[in-house]
Amino acid sequence: MEDPMRSVVLIIIMVAGLTPAAHAERDYPWCVFGGHIGVTGECMYSTREQCLASASGRWNTYCDVNPRVRFKQQQAPQPRTR
Repeated sequence: MEDPMRSVVLIIIMVAGLTPAAHAERDYPWCVFGGHIGVTGECMYSTREQCLASASGRWNTYCDVNPRVRFKQQQAPQPRTR
């Protein structure tokens, strides 16, 4: 009787591990680019200092503003004046 229960618990844990992380839908403002990271970068840093600390010690990497955040800032509607 314990084996089926263990199997159910294991399946639940595995399914929970496959769900997206809670922060996956947030656009963090800072990204690490370059090196072997890829074109999209590693965009999971709230501050520039966090980004710089992560990029430190990695070969050929740098920090920059998340392009998605930058694009949203440029697309923000301008207030109308009358």
